[in-house]
Amino acid sequence: MGKGLSFAKRIYWPRIIGLGIGFFCVAAGLQPLQPAGWLWLLLVANGFLWPHLAYQLARLAKAPYQAERRNLLLDSLFGGFWAGAMQLNPLPSVTILSMMAMDNIAGGGLRFFFMGLLAQLAGVLLAMLLLGFAFTPLTTPLQVYACLPMLVIYPLAVGWVSFSLARRLAEHKQVLRAVSRTDSLSGLLNHGSWMDQLESEFQKCRQQQARASVVLIDIDCFKDINDRFGHVLGDMVITELSKVLTHSLRDSDIPGRYGGDEFCVILPGTTQGLAVEIMRRLRENFARLRYDLAPELTASLSIGVACYSPYQIDACAWLNEADRALYQAKSQGRDRVVALSPAPQPQ
Repeated sequence: MGKGLSFAKRIYWPRIIGLGIGFFCVAAGLQPLQPAGWLWLLLVANGFLWPHLAYQLARLAKAPYQAERRNLLLDSLFGGFWAGAMQLNPLPSVTILSMMAMDNIAGGGLRFFFMGLLAQLAGVLLAMLLLGFAFTPLTTPLQVYACLPMLVIYPLAVGWVSFSLARRLAEHKQVLRAVSRTDSLSGLLNHGSWMDQLESEFQKCRQQQARASVVLIDIDCFKDINDRFGHVLGDMVITELSKVLTHSLRDSDIPGRYGGDEFCVILPGTTQGLAVEIMRRLRENFARLRYDLAPELTASLSIGVACYSPYQIDACAWLNEADRALYQAKSQGRDRVVALSPAPQPQ
């Protein structure tokens, strides 16, 4: 229902504008024919009352999208009727019918465009049955001037609506892309997206002889935290670590959630000493955190650091060195930062 109502709202103002200025186009086409009073009343109702009635019909319908498509077909039926009532006067008739056709193809594609053509044809036949068949081949100067606003203003309105829709779709697409790259709990890059960044950084280091470090972080005894305090607090610990990572690192650093209680960071432009210093400061900031649900809990981190080396065959080899450093940090008693020196050059 939300989609259908949004569709009806997008069409509401273009319909008001289009039928409002279309009124003068049709009125100029009818005026030389001296039509009956009821025809003038119908024209006023169609030009100024129908846009609001159409919106209310769509808004109150159980299926607003389908109701609005019916409204568009009624627009086409009315357009065909006015073309027939104007005795198919070329300029005002083509102006009205082409604007209706533009609405149909914008609102429902090629298939709906042909449905609109059938509705226009039905409108023309209805007008001829009621008013008789006649053809007026000449267009007066007044009719030319009356059609100009329709030819200029209405396409601008439709173009603005299309641009606004395209911009909103681009924004939604950007949001969806960000969601697909982000871990829902921590708000950091997820495993796959972070690995893409690692590959990119590895290639940059290889091509530009740049420095960088990769870090793997593990929350010590995280299973015990979950078992003792519950998963709610466990999730809170993960969330707090992600905040510490976000606030403690530089803008150029790239943190992510590797999986479970493991986190990962890329530190571009860092030596081993600088990377270790950054991680020690982060470990200390995290250790100072306290949790309202368990004031006695003091969580700690084991951290493994590996610098880029030209002897690493690929990004996975670089990451494996950080994993080995993390393993050493755990085996040496946890709650520490361990850095591995780059592998020696093979002989």
